[in-house]
Amino acid sequence: MIQKGYRYFAVNKPYNMVSQFVSPHKVKLLGHLDYPFPEGIHAIGRLDNHSEGLLLLSTNRNITRLLFQGKQPHKRTYLVKVKNTVTEATAQLLRSGIAMPVKGRADFVTAPCEVEITERPPGLFSTPYELEEYGTHSWLSITLTEGKFHQVRKMVAAVHHRCKRLIRTSIEDLQLGDLAPGQVQEYQEDDFFRLLKL
Repeated sequence: MIQKGYRYFAVNKPYNMVSQFVSPHKVKLLGHLDYPFPEGIHAIGRLDNHSEGLLLLSTNRNITRLLFQGKQPHKRTYLVKVKNTVTEATAQLLRSGIAMPVKGRADFVTAPCEVEITERPPGLFSTPYELEEYGTHSWLSITLTEGKFHQVRKMVAAVHHRCKRLIRTSIEDLQLGDLAPGQVQEYQEDDFFRLLKL
């Protein structure tokens, strides 16, 4: 049953799609997804066009403030494919907090976070751009509570690894699960708030 009033959605945002419904540029938009979104829908937070995975949408404008601007930080987990082999020592550097240059200002030091060296999950959807690659790579699971601009990409670059693929897999207890790229799932308000710990 679709609830009356505000509505809440999770989307598996595909690669090469922006987190917007309107743009002056010729880009792939959320409105191109095959789903009858209601009027007044907007993205809660963003994923850049080269990032994939869990993106939240709602007609409730207060959710962005509650989730990303409140006093209580909320965990976000990313599955990250990087070039070359990541050592445990490098993972520990990322966990401890790492300095990243900020244009025109002093370096920003990331807060401590959770980093695990992992494997490509079985059943992970491949993307059209993912061709057979030469050389080694590693997969990381990174959970953080900050959301600076391109933070995960900048973090792995700061330890000399290039980000090859970035997938947000969860926000608090709301999981991407087996939602395929481009698929949409609607949530009841109570479930949405409970999973996001709002």
